[in-house]
Amino acid sequence: MNERSRKILIVLHQETSTPGRVGHVLVDNGFALDVRRPRFGDPLPETMDDHAGAVIFGGPMSANDPDEFIAREIDWTAVPLRERAPFLGICLGAQMLARQLGGTVAPCDQDSAEIGYYRIHPTEDGRRMIEWPERVYQWHREWFTLPSGATLLASGEDNKAQAFRSEATGFGIQFHPEVTTWMMNRWTVHAAHRLVLPGAQARKEHFEGRRLWDGDVKRWLHDFLDLWLASDRRAPSRLAAE
Repeated sequence: MNERSRKILIVLHQETSTPGRVGHVLVDNGFALDVRRPRFGDPLPETMDDHAGAVIFGGPMSANDPDEFIAREIDWTAVPLRERAPFLGICLGAQMLARQLGGTVAPCDQDSAEIGYYRIHPTEDGRRMIEWPERVYQWHREWFTLPSGATLLASGEDNKAQAFRSEATGFGIQFHPEVTTWMMNRWTVHAAHRLVLPGAQARKEHFEGRRLWDGDVKRWLHDFLDLWLASDRRAPSRLAAE
């Protein structure tokens, strides 16, 4: 990890968005959060010299949308990949990473959705890396294809990619380990119209699932973020402490 910086770049997509539990864990581990919202005009850094890692979070938009900020964020993911700095894409962020690497993003089959808690299946590579929760919290209507050269870490019950690794330092996950109880309340109220989509779970099931599965997701996230930050492969000359 770049010891000269204790900042993590946080990319969000709505005025009210927060990094949730991901932010809490990073702050608890001594990192400052540099929050940017390119959708509202915030710039993205030209280099990762001042950041220990970067996370692009989700949002209601699509990685296929023609908006300028979407294209800018997809292009920008090349910066941490090129510099071999830790990068994490969550949901929309994972789809942006997949597109940067040559993958595609498309609607779920038969216009269905995964909204609620669903089972995931780690691959052998995924199991060697970390212990995974049995079920994770999802909120998406699109999925991504595994980019060429990427390593599949986990898939869903429909065999679609749920987590992958690119090279040593780039990770994409389709699910939402960052969601807090407050966020779940907000999402299931403000986007209640999505809970009637084919495949989506009823609001009550979201909170029942959280009671059953959130402890495992929380443990996974702590372990995963440690592993993610340790993946930094920048040159030793840039790792010297101040």
